[in-house]
Amino acid sequence: MRIALPSRGGEVDGHFGHCEAFTIFTLDENKKIVDEESLTPPPGCGCKSNIVPTLVEKGVEVLLAGNMGQGAVNLLQNNNIQVIRGCAGELKSVVADWAAGKVTDNAVVCDDHESCGNH
Repeated sequence: MRIALPSRGGEVDGHFGHCEAFTIFTLDENKKIVDEESLTPPPGCGCKSNIVPTLVEKGVEVLLAGNMGQGAVNLLQNNNIQVIRGCAGELKSVVADWAAGKVTDNAVVCDDHESCGNH
């Protein structure tokens, strides 16, 4: 299983569209991390929707994120990537919490950058 997290400085970035990279973890059948890679998104779309085909190509099944707009959520879900919003903290800790069943989608969508703290 492959899981991606929008990241900045080793932590989950608070907003999908502004991340500096996507960190992709490969998990074994026991949901333990066995590999990690960093993917720099291409320049362009501020919502990072142009990264979705690459995530699909890399076999990503789950995206653990801070927050994002509904357009990005729809695009990811339409490409069979499960979206879990409301994540924060150090990347490996977030993955471990998700694997332990401690992380669920908060279903909050960023639709106004003013209310999301301009992130």
